[in-house]
Amino acid sequence: MTAIRVLIADDHEIVRTGLRMMLGAQEGIEIVGEAENGRQALELTQQLRPDVVLMDLTMPDMNGIEATRAIVDCCPETKVLALTIHEDESYFFQMLHAGALGYVPKRAAPTDLIHAIEVVNGGQVYLDPVLATTLVGDFLQRSQSEASAAPIPDLTPREHEVLTLIAEGVMNQEIADQLSISVRTVERHRENIMNKLNLHSRTELVKYAIRKGLIDLD
Repeated sequence: MTAIRVLIADDHEIVRTGLRMMLGAQEGIEIVGEAENGRQALELTQQLRPDVVLMDLTMPDMNGIEATRAIVDCCPETKVLALTIHEDESYFFQMLHAGALGYVPKRAAPTDLIHAIEVVNGGQVYLDPVLATTLVGDFLQRSQSEASAAPIPDLTPREHEVLTLIAEGVMNQEIADQLSISVRTVERHRENIMNKLNLHSRTELVKYAIRKGLIDLD
């Protein structure tokens, strides 16, 4: 099994040291570098091509949001996972919009962080459960009128099922198994859904599903 290559970006040395010691001891994860600001995170990502960047938000000389946007633009194969003290929804949505695939608060347990790294490395979206419940609940409440005024386009019942499962972070093979269809059929449904909804990434699918209340948080 190939180790997940991780770059740590945080302006506090004590945080980087703690993460390096904790993650470095984890089988299946390799720490390939550390950055103390957003610009260095971008430069090291271009040089080292890590699988996952653990990205703090508030850093000098390019913040985490700007760095994420630049990394996604130049190195789309690298996944960005936000690891931050900020649990404010404005930061959360800014990071998703910038292209991050996950958002983990620094209060999270080590096992949750490791799981988040594995999830985003697989191209799936990870949201801390407590944070997701709070943010999605508030977002749905504020967007209720918008959602009711803008019904979902003419998706087939099967496409609706696939959309919901994709947005919940279920892998293609699991979707295929659950719906008793082939992986190729799942991929075809996903392509049709994205064309109908004019969406271009899994992140956009997740945000769309949040707006429409399709994700079951229970």
